[in-house]
Amino acid sequence: MNKKSGTSKDAADKLVRGIKRKTRKHYSAEEKIRIVLAGMRGEESIAALCRREGIAESLYYSWSKEFLEAGKNRLAGDAARQATAPEVKGLRSEAAALKEVVAELTLENRLLKKSTFGDGEDDA
Repeated sequence: MNKKSGTSKDAADKLVRGIKRKTRKHYSAEEKIRIVLAGMRGEESIAALCRREGIAESLYYSWSKEFLEAGKNRLAGDAARQATAPEVKGLRSEAAALKEVVAELTLENRLLKKSTFGDGEDDA
């Protein structure tokens, strides 16, 4: 009989976990930023802030770490910004033109070597 009640308890626990998982609050990026900035201001302790917001301290610290990493990456990205679509298109056409020039010069170089050495083999 214990075995049967144990399985019903396991099933009940599983059901409760599923309900908690589905009803868990999802925070928007703006809410996360607001909470992290409130913690950085230091007007109240992190523990009190987390209790008020209904989050675990570990969640606050992971959001804080992500926030600071994103800021660091953004500041580093200012020096190496992303190219716009027209810039990419222009750079690709310029690269194609340069490849054509290299191909023409290579062909011209080979032709000159053949005319200089006769059969095209390098005697050096």
